[in-house]
Amino acid sequence: MKTVMITGATSGFGEACARLFSSSGWKVIITGRRQARLDLLQKELGGADKAYSCCFDITNRDAVANAFDNMPEKFSEIDVLVNNAGLALGLEPAYETDLDDWEKMVDTNIKGLMYCTRTVLPMMKQRGQGYIINIGSIAGNWPYPGGNVYCATKAFVRQFSLALRADLLGTGIRITNIEPGNAETEFSMVRFKEDELRADNVYHNTKALTAEDIADTVLWLANTPEHVNVTTMEIMPTEQATGPLATYRRDK
Repeated sequence: MKTVMITGATSGFGEACARLFSSSGWKVIITGRRQARLDLLQKELGGADKAYSCCFDITNRDAVANAFDNMPEKFSEIDVLVNNAGLALGLEPAYETDLDDWEKMVDTNIKGLMYCTRTVLPMMKQRGQGYIINIGSIAGNWPYPGGNVYCATKAFVRQFSLALRADLLGTGIRITNIEPGNAETEFSMVRFKEDELRADNVYHNTKALTAEDIADTVLWLANTPEHVNVTTMEIMPTEQATGPLATYRRDK
């Protein structure tokens, strides 16, 4: 039975991935900052035998190291790491943004992903196999007004993933960067700091991706043969296009 570790598993893509991998027979390590949500999800997934709950903040380098060092033996051989934890904050132009928001996006989307990746890589290299799936964004390819630092952090995820592919040739370790477009999760509620009206307007009269759509993709990737590496995968809803990230909206 293989083991997957999913960061940011308390909502959105991460939570959907945890449910899908668990129902497909995987052992699951779920991480996040909200212990109560982790507890509920662990119970839903079948308890401690099937899911290991690990509450820590990926922006804390020592906390990341401690989490990996204290992993139960049953879950210690991680076959797949899904670097899902991330966030966007605000949609103001660069001259009006909150520097604290910028720093939090850098700390989470870049540093947290780096810490988890660097910690798991030696374990995977020693075993001669492993898979790291990073959740990037089309924002790393297609900038938009107000995206500023969020777009920059996701461009980092893309380039870091490509650079890892170059570093890891011959190790048996695979790397994929998934780049979702509009997806209706808690993402916009976090971005707009619980402003439900602004968050709902993002998806008004359009059909966005769901968390389950991305989870299906992650599981498919994890089940591809070991000689196959999908380097990047851009996924948009049918009603969204590239360039200015135009979104089709129905009249009703």
